[in-house]
Amino acid sequence: MAAGDIALEKGLPANIDAERFVLGAIMLSGEVYDDVAGAIEAADFSLEKHRLIFARMKELYERGEKIDRLTVANELMKQGQLESVDGLTYLVSLDEGMPTLTNLDSYVRIVKEKSILRQTIFACQRITDQCFNVGESADILESAAAVLDRVQQNSGARESWMTPFEIAIRGGAGLLCPDRGAVGLGTPWKKLTEITSGWNPGDLVIVAGRPSMGKSAVALQQAYVTAKRGVGVAYISLEMSKESLVRRLVAGISRVDSHRARSGYLNYEERRLMLETASDLENLPLYIDDAQSHTPAAVSAALRRLRARTNVGLVIIDHLQLMKATGRAESRHTELAEIAHSFKRLAGKMNCVVMLLSQLNRSCEIEKRRPNLSDLKESGAIEEDADVVVFVHRPEMYRRDDQSLRGLAELIVAKQRNGPVGKIALRFLHECQVFEESAAEVEHDG
Repeated sequence: MAAGDIALEKGLPANIDAERFVLGAIMLSGEVYDDVAGAIEAADFSLEKHRLIFARMKELYERGEKIDRLTVANELMKQGQLESVDGLTYLVSLDEGMPTLTNLDSYVRIVKEKSILRQTIFACQRITDQCFNVGESADILESAAAVLDRVQQNSGARESWMTPFEIAIRGGAGLLCPDRGAVGLGTPWKKLTEITSGWNPGDLVIVAGRPSMGKSAVALQQAYVTAKRGVGVAYISLEMSKESLVRRLVAGISRVDSHRARSGYLNYEERRLMLETASDLENLPLYIDDAQSHTPAAVSAALRRLRARTNVGLVIIDHLQLMKATGRAESRHTELAEIAHSFKRLAGKMNCVVMLLSQLNRSCEIEKRRPNLSDLKESGAIEEDADVVVFVHRPEMYRRDDQSLRGLAELIVAKQRNGPVGKIALRFLHECQVFEESAAEVEHDG
């Protein structure tokens, strides 16, 4: 007996009649398969034979062939599965004498609902087993959050009940024709804001560059500008301590030499500036987490706790390559793909902007050129999930002996799902580790 059928014997949620009605309705009129397949899949059926029947229907549909009891029986026979579904007799019983169902969507919803309940039970059982295996509580809680998050995603992943246009358009003129200059979250640089129209809720923004190019400096400036406008910011650092981040941010805003600040060699005026800046920062909705939350599940759990206290509009993760996925991955490539996809889902679920910092591979450094999308380290899936990809480029890092390049920098918008790409000329102030807009553009590729 199949695992799903054994589960039914144990009293797990299922409605066999609803499953039969759905399958029978498809065989009675193959045209309804489209509607059904948009909401459920083979795994949502509780009986193994129903899963097999639905899977064969899918194959017929994808080949553009008619779906009825004979074609389904033929498909099952070719797979050696006809006896597994109790033969042609059972297929005939599914649609024999069945009238056209006017409320098919109700039965589809019942099948999906029971499937979600079973998935939840199985997920909770796996979590319970981990607890009995005396694992680390933090690891178990992270795993539990990830497992239940996947169940929640599955519960709506194939939902086909679309939003009526009249509801979608209720945003009116503000939605269709926003005021001139209207943006999402503004950036620290006017030209970047003009190109991107700001960062919008649900966006996954990738800020990438080689080590020491200034990714964290870009992220800190974005965090400060956003928080200063009253929007909550969560900065998750996997590399620097909160003390280092605070010192660097305060020094940058104060325009004080960050190295001297770290070493304790500040004069009276510089100390005064930093203390005044720190005082101003105290009341900003800027939250730093340096607790080494190395998985998307841990980050998600931390954000849920934070959102219970305050609204968060921007989440910054520094950086991707220091993260790992919950559970085992086939390769680092697939692991990073899952992490990037998790943060894209998080942006949509929390209706916030997620800025994910990422390293680039060494190709652009070896060739001493501007980076491009193929340089994203280890995973093309990062590019696929990103709404915007911005590269931080400082040619002086490749040609350290060329003093004419000192301070020259660019932000390169290499991908934008809903807008143009382009370059923004900046100047990097080494002493205080900040970027400012500049008219002096990088004239050559490197």
